[in-house]
Amino acid sequence: MPSSIVILTGAGISAESGIATFRDPDGIWSKIDYREVATPQGFAANPARVHDFYNWRRQNVKSVEPNAAHVALARLERAFAGEFLLVTQNVDSLHERAGSERLIHMHGQHDRALCNACGGRTPWHGEMSLETLCPGCEQAGHMRPDVVWFGEMPYEMDRIQAALRGCDLFVSIGTSGNVYPAAGFVREARAAGARTVELNLEPSQGADLFHEAEHGPATRIVPDFVERLLGA
Repeated sequence: MPSSIVILTGAGISAESGIATFRDPDGIWSKIDYREVATPQGFAANPARVHDFYNWRRQNVKSVEPNAAHVALARLERAFAGEFLLVTQNVDSLHERAGSERLIHMHGQHDRALCNACGGRTPWHGEMSLETLCPGCEQAGHMRPDVVWFGEMPYEMDRIQAALRGCDLFVSIGTSGNVYPAAGFVREARAAGARTVELNLEPSQGADLFHEAEHGPATRIVPDFVERLLGA
């Protein structure tokens, strides 16, 4: 049994709940140009288009539920006595709704808002537009989804990298392996001496960097892995 675990999750863990992935052949970025809706430049050029996109995503996630993979990771967190950190690239709230608490959303959350004028952050569950007032500074026209766009720095990187240097088990779940800096986490953990495991629908771009791999639906392989780990 390890003494310290870091788990990284990506879009693949939420796909079976009904949330579309981004980089699959029929994913979101195959239908929408990410530069228009997921960059600071896109927001500056057409903020209404960006708000429409995230209003749709915020509404869509309300109709989905955590799946067996989310639930299994919450169970692991509760049962594991050592250091534990779940890092997700996902901006949905399914990990929290399943019961996870020791959690970092490195790419932000679509149920939170950020004001570009005052820097204030606040929970946000309704629609957002150019007319939306910031609850803090009460200015309109500056509110945006509190998500990390292309070209922006992911959140809490210092804390994540410290955990990677200290863990003895790193598990990557449902990730493509081609989005940095998350794609480099396996190298950091392995360099620190951690056992590295990939749980994915199919081999990721960095699959050869893992000591072990299991491929299949997250709702099957993640609960199985958690049970084996807790029974070790």
